[in-house]
Amino acid sequence: MKVGIIGSGDVGQTLATAFLTEGHEVMLGTRNPDKEEVKNWKSKNPKGQTGTFEATAQFGEMLVLSVAGSAAESAVQQAGLSNFAGKVVIDTTNPIAAAPPESGVLKFFTEQNSSLMEKIQGLIPEASVVKAFNSVGNALMYKPQLPGGKPTMFICGNNAAARTTVTDILTAFGWETEDMGTAVAARAIEPLCILWCIPGFLQNRWNHAFKLLKP
Repeated sequence: MKVGIIGSGDVGQTLATAFLTEGHEVMLGTRNPDKEEVKNWKSKNPKGQTGTFEATAQFGEMLVLSVAGSAAESAVQQAGLSNFAGKVVIDTTNPIAAAPPESGVLKFFTEQNSSLMEKIQGLIPEASVVKAFNSVGNALMYKPQLPGGKPTMFICGNNAAARTTVTDILTAFGWETEDMGTAVAARAIEPLCILWCIPGFLQNRWNHAFKLLKP
């Protein structure tokens, strides 16, 4: 499968390398293909391609949105709204506000009864957006090895078939998946980022993940 990664930061690079490792064709999308970190990624991953957001959105049969939450809507616009139509889009973003955390607690720019994912889905109504990879650090996104076993990734999206596709990817990446239903569930899933970050800010512990225990 051709996978386009819109965003060339740590998350984008991690997922791009993971998809390459799993045998997919990958293009890492960036606003500036001449950035040093993009060139470094390309030198370490010679099978990978790099390009602009628009070229990446055109390239990918599946797309991954991995920019800062504050830049998500503009990145989608830059990539070209029509280039998302009919595609599964994995949304890794979180609506983190510019304000510093308070006692380790991040602030969001969304309200409790809304989510960034819902805004993104509204921009690209012909795409099937699925929330995933937003509740863990990039170091554990691919094949996490933790004493408690496979961690849990919570996902949601309006298209059931798209959620199944993303579940299959998560399984290949070493995760168990909890499907939380439609995009409205992103209102609960996005704040998991806040909870995940608190031990990091307060105790400098960043190598953990969530696990849902079931009978």
